[in-house]
Amino acid sequence: MFKYCPACASQKIVLEGHRFHCPDCGFVYYHNTAAATGCVIRAAGGKILLLVRGREPAKGKLDMPGGFVDPGEGALEGLRRELREEIGWDIPPGAEPVLFASFPNRYPYHDILYNTCDLFFAIDAPDLTEKDLQREEAEIAAVRFVNPADIHDEDLAFDSTRRAIQVYKQRYR
Repeated sequence: MFKYCPACASQKIVLEGHRFHCPDCGFVYYHNTAAATGCVIRAAGGKILLLVRGREPAKGKLDMPGGFVDPGEGALEGLRRELREEIGWDIPPGAEPVLFASFPNRYPYHDILYNTCDLFFAIDAPDLTEKDLQREEAEIAAVRFVNPADIHDEDLAFDSTRRAIQVYKQRYR
């Protein structure tokens, strides 16, 4: 990640686990886990909303709406923002997403491997249809409403998403 120390430009920067350290100036940087969210939105007939990724990593694979939690946000704030940004949907007043699973994930992006802690929520939206959504076309190639029984592991973008869908299928039959 670092070839030179960001503080003094020394080439002696050392990586130990997830900690970068410069022996020349004492600079320390911890490349800690990033928080990310995903949401199972249950629509009519028990179908759930999934997105077809329009960008790498995992372009063309299915994923849940969600994304990285920004600095200064809590997980639910980040989820709400991501839902607005990705699909143009606001969680209705009085409806609250319920946390149902959390898994570690590895997210490769521009030659950097981010370790994430993915938090998965579920929410009922029985009146939601595709015409209610305004997808972010650069990131999302398509929106699909899918019967959970028809979802195959190999179609999903990330290991954490596969694991969350498995938990979802067991819990919300």
